[in-house]
Amino acid sequence: MATIRINGATVGYQQAGNGSDLLLLHSLLTEMSVFERVLSPLARTHRVTCLNLPGFGASDPVALNSVGEHADHVARVMDALALSPTVDVFGNGFGAFVALELAIRHGGRIGRLMVADTVPAFPEPAKAPFRVMAEKVRATGISAILDTAIGRMFPPAFQVAHPELVAARKAALSAADAPCFARACLALAALDLRPRLAGIHNPTLVMCGALDQTTPPALAREVASAIPGAVYLDIEDSGHCPMLEQPEALVSMIESFTSGSASSPAGERS
Repeated sequence: MATIRINGATVGYQQAGNGSDLLLLHSLLTEMSVFERVLSPLARTHRVTCLNLPGFGASDPVALNSVGEHADHVARVMDALALSPTVDVFGNGFGAFVALELAIRHGGRIGRLMVADTVPAFPEPAKAPFRVMAEKVRATGISAILDTAIGRMFPPAFQVAHPELVAARKAALSAADAPCFARACLALAALDLRPRLAGIHNPTLVMCGALDQTTPPALAREVASAIPGAVYLDIEDSGHCPMLEQPEALVSMIESFTSGSASSPAGERS
């Protein structure tokens, strides 16, 4: 892992491979080590950059109060790392929301856009858990929501079958900065991308775990439907974290889309 300073704050990142630039953005419940199972395969054809968002891993806490501010931060990191102006971007969960805002606010700075497990806006009942998590984290720290987080991340059967991965995710998340995590929770509760998705003109692939209950496929399809020309794909047998649950399928989808062949019969064009 390496670090770089952006506006006085340290950002932790990792790069691997050679080829066209590909940036990976992690979810609210993970950090960049979640990409370990897909990094090597993707690095065969790309220069892959993973970074920790503020307050995760070695990245310093930064007081960002909206998903758009996170996207602006990522754009500054991209410039500092001299990533190509056609860098392809993949985001999962919170990272997918950041990637969508990146395309909306800095669409000319990126190439293809790939997002997994996202929605245009959370329905009102789904916003309450984010507010509850923010309140608990601010009161007693990240440990208060670890079990809830794992429940949102993985289907029950996956948790039972892979206790070592669950333990690793709990350990990684427990190190996150509590105020940054709480601000991100509230940013998700406040986010509504519906009026602006039609303004995305980057080639876009929207994916969703078929078993995802946090950002369910029906809502993920609405993201694809709102973006001109976007392609939608289900990730079979996956919940909210395809990098761990179905890494080979995710790599195949990313590689197919970045090579320009996502309009195959497996793809559903919105």
